[in-house]
Amino acid sequence: MSYWPDRARLAMSFVINVEEGSEMSVARGDKGPEPVDELGVSLKIPIRNYANESNYEYGLRAGAPRVFGAFAKAGIRTTVTAAAQSLEVAPHVARMVVAGGHESCSHGWRWVHQFSHDEARETEFIGKAVSSIAATTGTRPYGWLSRYLHTDRTRRLLAETGFLYHMDDFSDDEPRWDVVETKDGPRAMVIVPYALDTNDMKFWLTPAITPQYLLDYAVDTFDRLYAEGAEAPRMMSLGLHLRIIGRPGRIGALERFIAHVRAHEGVWCASRLEIARAFAAANPAPDGLPASGPLA
Repeated sequence: MSYWPDRARLAMSFVINVEEGSEMSVARGDKGPEPVDELGVSLKIPIRNYANESNYEYGLRAGAPRVFGAFAKAGIRTTVTAAAQSLEVAPHVARMVVAGGHESCSHGWRWVHQFSHDEARETEFIGKAVSSIAATTGTRPYGWLSRYLHTDRTRRLLAETGFLYHMDDFSDDEPRWDVVETKDGPRAMVIVPYALDTNDMKFWLTPAITPQYLLDYAVDTFDRLYAEGAEAPRMMSLGLHLRIIGRPGRIGALERFIAHVRAHEGVWCASRLEIARAFAAANPAPDGLPASGPLA
């Protein structure tokens, strides 16, 4: 029943979100400071939150070597959903992406709320993200992840810009096709679903959560999907952040989960672009429509 390479039971997708250095800040011309804060303090006045800025900077300084090092040791390629500006301000992180053979996926031009943009501004936002990531990593992105929400035109703009897939979706445990109306006619875009429950952001949302909790939950998720993969294609996503899982008290949970994955046969650790293309190769686009991005 599997359409993954070598008839794997499960496609395992590790996602490293790189947002540090492009989050909201008065210093970057935003109306207020970044509201997402491990301390749970959301300032409502237009001043710089130096403490939170330094917390984000931790991801670029200390977190990145730990996170990318864990995957280098395991020989696993991930998908790096990068806010383009983050890689510009932290070229050493861009070099880690390239050196590890990781996929460069776009998390926007900056880690801000694109859903508030009008069409002209959103078009510019997407174009700047593509150009920037191509410049910092040598490869343009073919996948997209918005910050939280997208507009009713986002998928069309992505298709018109040559994106093959997007991951602004949490509705399944395997990919599927979506038909997008573009200025040149309908195109088929792959939806590669993401997951909020297997995501280290929980450490910031609920400070009482321990690394063992996340490890247990991730292992339980993997084991169930691995079992179901004997009958039907399944994929699992694990969302990570440099400033969160990269802490010394948390990185061990990631390393133990990687070891659990590696202990199982029939698991394909792949980038989301590889997953999208494997799905497309086994499941032709509906009505013979052209794909929105390159299939090879």
